[in-house]
Amino acid sequence: MENITDFHFNLSVYVNIGFYRYPAFALGSLLFAIIVCANLLITLVISRERTLHEPMYVFVAFLSVNSLYGSAGFFPRFLMDLLSDTHLISRPACFTQMYIIYTYASYEMTILSIMAYDRYVAVCDPLHYHSKMTPKTVSVLAAFAWICPTISVLLCLYLTVRLSLCGSKVQKLYCANWNVVKLSCETTFINNVVGFLVTIITIFFPLLYVLYTYFRIILVCRRSSSDFKRKVFQSCFPHTILFVNYSVHVFCDIALSRLDIENLNPLFALILSLEYVMIPPILNPLIYGLKLQEIRKNIFKLFCKVSLKIP
Repeated sequence: MENITDFHFNLSVYVNIGFYRYPAFALGSLLFAIIVCANLLITLVISRERTLHEPMYVFVAFLSVNSLYGSAGFFPRFLMDLLSDTHLISRPACFTQMYIIYTYASYEMTILSIMAYDRYVAVCDPLHYHSKMTPKTVSVLAAFAWICPTISVLLCLYLTVRLSLCGSKVQKLYCANWNVVKLSCETTFINNVVGFLVTIITIFFPLLYVLYTYFRIILVCRRSSSDFKRKVFQSCFPHTILFVNYSVHVFCDIALSRLDIENLNPLFALILSLEYVMIPPILNPLIYGLKLQEIRKNIFKLFCKVSLKIP
């Protein structure tokens, strides 16, 4: 069959909402602006303050940078589609968006995993924390967090790009790998196997590792004082909230990609598609900016300095 998707895919989940597209555009633009400002603020505060040049805060800055990266790959196109009557996206733009969103998702999981390792060392082996979490170790962990997901995503995209496609209808608000693979005219066995292995490596292995680290932390806390438990709770609670929240969003997105959206409630499918790329970028700076005392204190200090300079 002739390949009809050489030029454009059709993002079919978008529906004509008439006048409501303008309030939706305004709300989306406001959310995008909040995400950019909040994550830039966290990154700026951590980079400026030497007291925050500790592994835990460096990893928080990584999360904020990744949120900016993922939001930049989704929101501009999403906002444009809200105002458009047609929702066609070129093949190069589709695969570019796919690369950004999938690497963003993988980076988020690997960063949260190395943050779990940092908390594990801090709680379970505090006497050797500074000898283990050296700048060199942080650099190696950061390289792992960025490089491994990049290779995995590029492999999946390579296998998808080489497919001959017999359709153009992508049942999602953005380009997603499995939705494009389902348009293939040929067998997708290799894509399925590689996709399954990449999902295990980038999602399930980090999930199991984080669960293991928190199991060990809980065992240590059971034998410790109430004051120690309180400090551990304050330190680990933001990470726990973010990790559980993000894991739920990832599993919902994986399930949504495997289901036929036409058989689902349109509003339900829309919410599941949006939460994956909208909630974590706004939740990360709010949780860490409000819960971690050092970051919160330095944010207030920065605002005080700015307000004093304003005549």
